[in-house]
Amino acid sequence: MVTVAERARLETPPGDWSARLWAFLRRHRVFVAALSLAFVLRVVTMLGYGPALWFNDSFEYVSGAVNPDRPSALRPNGYSFWLLLLRPFHSFGLVAFTQHLMGLSIAVLVYALLRRRFGLPGWGATLATVPVLFDAYQIQLEHLIMSDTMFMLLVVGVVTLVLWHRKMSWRLGAVIGLLLALTALTRSIGLPILALVSAYMLIKRTGWKPITAMLTACALPVVAYMGWFASAHGTFSMTSSDGAILYMRTALFADCRKMELDPRKDLEIALLCITDPPSERSFSGQNYLWWARGGQRFHAFGTGSTFTPQMNQAAGTFARRAIMSQPGDYLARVALDFFRAFQWGRPRFPDYATFQQYEFSFEDKVLPAWASYKGNTDTDARKYDPSLPTAEIRGRPSVVGTQVHDPWASFMQAYQRTVRMPGIAVGVLLLIGLAGVAVRWRKLGGPVLLPWLAAFGLILAPAATAEFDYRYLLPAVPLACLAAAISLRRGFARPTARKASASTTARAE
Repeated sequence: MVTVAERARLETPPGDWSARLWAFLRRHRVFVAALSLAFVLRVVTMLGYGPALWFNDSFEYVSGAVNPDRPSALRPNGYSFWLLLLRPFHSFGLVAFTQHLMGLSIAVLVYALLRRRFGLPGWGATLATVPVLFDAYQIQLEHLIMSDTMFMLLVVGVVTLVLWHRKMSWRLGAVIGLLLALTALTRSIGLPILALVSAYMLIKRTGWKPITAMLTACALPVVAYMGWFASAHGTFSMTSSDGAILYMRTALFADCRKMELDPRKDLEIALLCITDPPSERSFSGQNYLWWARGGQRFHAFGTGSTFTPQMNQAAGTFARRAIMSQPGDYLARVALDFFRAFQWGRPRFPDYATFQQYEFSFEDKVLPAWASYKGNTDTDARKYDPSLPTAEIRGRPSVVGTQVHDPWASFMQAYQRTVRMPGIAVGVLLLIGLAGVAVRWRKLGGPVLLPWLAAFGLILAPAATAEFDYRYLLPAVPLACLAAAISLRRGFARPTARKASASTTARAE
C-alpha cells in the first residue's frame, strides 16, 4: 500500500525543490503550524524582555566567559564555554536567541524520532512536543542566561541518537560519547546519564566497539577538564562543591548527637553542626549553605569561600555521616522533594525571591554588584555586552540587565498565568511511561526504558543530592513525553494502519 507521503515523493520531479519543500510542509503541516506559533511566542518574549533574563547563577557563568583562565569551583564551565564562543558578538540578546532555537530544536528532535523511528502520525508526534513548545516556564527558562536549555538539548540529542539507530557503529558511539562529555561539562548530573546510556546499550547488545568508543570519547574531554581543574584548585575533579551541596540536602535533619561526633577528632565536621533543633530550622537547606544559620560556621577555615577543597571534603563527610546515622530522615526528605515535583500549583519554594526569578518580571532588572573572580558581577556583564544600559539607582550608576517593554511583556505575563505544564501532568506522563516499560518486561522495557529512566532520574537526582528547584523539573519533560508517546503509539495509529505497521512495530521493539 502506497502512503500519501510516498505518493507525493513519487509525483514530485527530482529537481523541483520548491515542490519538494511544499510537499514536506504539507506532510508535517500540524507540527510546522505548532512550531511557527511557538517561534512567535519566543519573538514576543525577546521583544518584551531585552536582552535577556537573569538568575542568581547567571553571573558565575558570565564570569567564566569573561575570565576563561580558571574553571569555576562551583559548577562545570561547559555553558561558560558556549558564552565564550558567542562573546565576539557582545550580545546577551544573541545568547537568548540561540537558546530559544535550542528549545525549538528539542521539539524537532522529539517529533522526528516519534515520526521516523516509531511511526506516530503527525498529530500524535506533535502532541508530544506541546509542553516544550508552549509551556510558559520553558520559554522563560530559555530566555534566562542559564545552562539548563543547553543541557536539555544535549540530553534529548543523546537519547534521540541512541533510539534512532537499531545498529550502532563505533563512529556513532564516539559521537554519542562526545555529546555526553558536553552534557557532563554543562551540568554535573550529565555523568550519571553516561552510566544510564551505557547500561541501556549493554542491555540492547549493541556490541563492545560502540560502547568502548562512546566511553573513550566521553572520557577524554572530561579527564582533560579535570586536569585543568586540578591545576587551578588542587583536586582532580570537576567541581569542589558536590560535598557542600550534599550538606545542604542534610542540613534540615542532621543531628550531631546521633552522628556521635568527637570534637577532638572531628573538629572540621563538628564546626558544621547546626545547633537549632530540626523542628525549628528553615524550610530550605539553601539557608544553611549560602548563609551561616543556627550556629553553623561554613567559613570557619578562614578561606573566605564556601567551595574550597578542604571545606567541600568536610561538608561531604558530614553529609554522608548524617545520612548513615539518620537514613529514615534522609529518605523522608528525598521523598518530600521528589513528590513536590508533581503538584498542580507552583508553591513559592524554596523562597519568594527564587520563585520570582522563574516569573516574567514586571520591572527592569538591575544587576547586583557582587564580587566575582576578577571584578564584580555587573562589570563582568558589561564587559561581555557593552550595550547594556546604565541607570541611576540610589545615587550610583547601575547596570540594567533586563529592560521590560510593553505590550509584549504584559502579554507574556498573562500567558504565563494561563499556559503552563502542571507538575501533576508530568507525573501522569511518567506513569504512562512506567506502564509502557512494564508491558515490555520481556524486552526489559524496550525503547521506552531509556527516556523513562532518564526523565525519572533527572527528577530524583536533585531531590537526593541537593534540593527541589522548579528548573530541575523541566529537562525531564521532553523525555517523559517521549516515553509516554512510545508507550501509547499503538493508540495513536488509525485502525486501518495498525495491521500494516505490526511487523515494523515488532522490529522497533
